Amino acid sequence: MQKSSISQAADILNTPIEYLLGMTQPRAELLRKELNISTFRDLIEHYPLRHVDKTQIDKIGKIPPGSEYVQVAGKLLGLQLTGQGRARRLVGLLKDDTGIMELVWFQGIQWVQKGLQTDTHYKVFGKVSYFMGKPQIAHPEMEKFTGGEIKGKNYLEPVYPSTEKLKAKGLDGKSIGKFTAELLKKITPSDIPEIIPAEWIHHYKLKGRYDAFRQIHFPSRPDEYQQAARRLKFEELFLAQVRIQMLRVARHRFSQGFVFDKVGDLFNGFFHNYLPFSLTGAQKRVIREIRKDMGSGRQMNRLLQGDVGSGKTMVALLSMLIAADNGFQSVFMAPTEILAQQHYNSITRMLKDLPMEVRLLTGSTTAKERKVILAEAASGGLHILIGTHSVIEEKVQFHNLGFAVVDEQHKFGVAQRAVLWKKNVVPPHILVMTATPIPRTL
Repeated sequence: MQKSSISQAADILNTPIEYLLGMTQPRAELLRKELNISTFRDLIEHYPLRHVDKTQIDKIGKIPPGSEYVQVAGKLLGLQLTGQGRARRLVGLLKDDTGIMELVWFQGIQWVQKGLQTDTHYKVFGKVSYFMGKPQIAHPEMEKFTGGEIKGKNYLEPVYPSTEKLKAKGLDGKSIGKFTAELLKKITPSDIPEIIPAEWIHHYKLKGRYDAFRQIHFPSRPDEYQQAARRLKFEELFLAQVRIQMLRVARHRFSQGFVFDKVGDLFNGFFHNYLPFSLTGAQKRVIREIRKDMGSGRQMNRLLQGDVGSGKTMVALLSMLIAADNGFQSVFMAPTEILAQQHYNSITRMLKDLPMEVRLLTGSTTAKERKVILAEAASGGLHILIGTHSVIEEKVQFHNLGFAVVDEQHKFGVAQRAVLWKKNVVPPHILVMTATPIPRTL
């Protein structure tokens, strides 16, 4: 039953946009080119930039103080051209039973004159300002209405992103809204089946999927829009997490990683005798997780997030000591020479009483020093290499690199970090650290 509904949904949502009522072939081609909208699915996922509240009709003489946009209704009494040159403008007077409001146009005057009729009733919407103490709207939206009680819309009007080319062909944000409304008439709940488990929807108090799509476009109230946006954001994150976990499972199924199966004299000696401060609960928990990953036989690829000064470097140092206890080298890459130098100074100071060889490699390293460092890295005499992008140069070869740390990982490109994987036949365990993670890290 679930399979059938999903298949049916795929059919209608994958329908080419040309099949929507009122959509011509040239318009459809332009939508493809300008906004990448090719199917019903693309259109329903083309969300509004914002919404305009036209649910209320204000009285001209009782416009609430501080109002930015208003919607009023009344009779257009007359139109008059005034001014010369750049000061030329078209002024109209709109009257309801509480007062009179000026409507002003500075551009497209001839087109406006042809489209409006005096002694006719209009709904008027726009940004209100005051001139000589009287309300005024410049370039208002005008909509005719006939007798009877005048009401506002029963939904918030969406404003969609468009382009100049689309607007030139009559496909502005308002037109896109009309096509979206037409599409929503064709779609039923079975066309948009639920993809999040029912218990999650209940637990997180999420709006249903079908209702979320309707309310994201044409919400009845601002809170309905907020709930719809929350639901669709949750869904987007949920799907991203599912994809990541599937990739992770697939990668771990075939990935190899060095097994660090012991915690030896270097780690224990430092931990018990030279640790400059007590570890926090979070640091202890993270080190336990890292130890578990490094002993699993699969390559670790872990992000360590923490505020500046929270102790990420200490976690990295203790992890590098575990690598050394298991006979492996480590590399620590920082984005700038200053930061690399700071890490080198603090790490060498803390390890000064341990038999650990630590070196610094940056763009400022002399040719003579570089030669020594490269030889030590290749022979295995170097335990930890700290540096900038220099550490991923092709000439830098390790005897047995098992652990790599990338500090402030957001400042490195994905490809740059990937070079570290190729520094050994079996890729080293990777720990990336940051205070400000970014989406591409995923």
